[in-house]
Amino acid sequence: MEDDVMDYTLILTSVNEHAGLIQINRPQQLNALNAVVMEELAMALEELEHDERVGCCVITGNQRAFAAGADIKEMAEATAVEMLQRDSIARWDRIKKIKKPVIAAVSGFCLGGGCELAMACDLIVASESAQFGQPEINLGVIPGAGGTQRLTRALGKSKAMEMILSGRYLTAREAEQFGLAARVVPVEVYLDEALKLANEIAARPPLAVRFAKEAINKAFEASLSEGLEFERRLFYFLFTTEDQKEGMRAFVEKRKAEWKGK
Repeated sequence: MEDDVMDYTLILTSVNEHAGLIQINRPQQLNALNAVVMEELAMALEELEHDERVGCCVITGNQRAFAAGADIKEMAEATAVEMLQRDSIARWDRIKKIKKPVIAAVSGFCLGGGCELAMACDLIVASESAQFGQPEINLGVIPGAGGTQRLTRALGKSKAMEMILSGRYLTAREAEQFGLAARVVPVEVYLDEALKLANEIAARPPLAVRFAKEAINKAFEASLSEGLEFERRLFYFLFTTEDQKEGMRAFVEKRKAEWKGK
């Protein structure tokens, strides 16, 4: 690990080569997501977004828990009006606006809001001990930070219905099999593997990485024809960049490209 980025109270941040790392640090509460954690997560991602050293971000917890859900104590006695006025889920929209790729490095419990946070990231690297679930039904509510929408898009209607209506968990291997996790690795190397992948992504041309992320996300929010048109515009626009010229010249000249992010 390298330099600390900023001091926070419930998260730890650092830069590893060209990967920005954010670690939720509430081990006694299994990294439950309260208002402070979510605000600090959003702030840290926004800071890393503007850090020129960083090309990709990683969010993690610890081996026991990525995040075991939202902090129920904050919500247990709240009224509907109070929840509406707090609008704490609005912080999640700030995560969605991050342009650099974000990887969730998941081990242990990844439940409720924790599962929603992992799905709000661009891809998931899971340890063999990871367990994914949306057990809000057992509390008399439903997922409220994207679980019913993102899980359905990731797994399909039937599997999402099973998980959300029954509260059952997916194992790491099931998550990989059904397309929720990109890869599953041994517990002792899950964070190293996520950082390695983040640095591999960060080594790619920054504008192309940013546009690729935008185009893939568009596939979940638009019709096929709209998505194809969006992809085409981004593809053509990249031919105005120095990195496109450098990348194709380097290929022709059989040398390594040097990216400038321009």
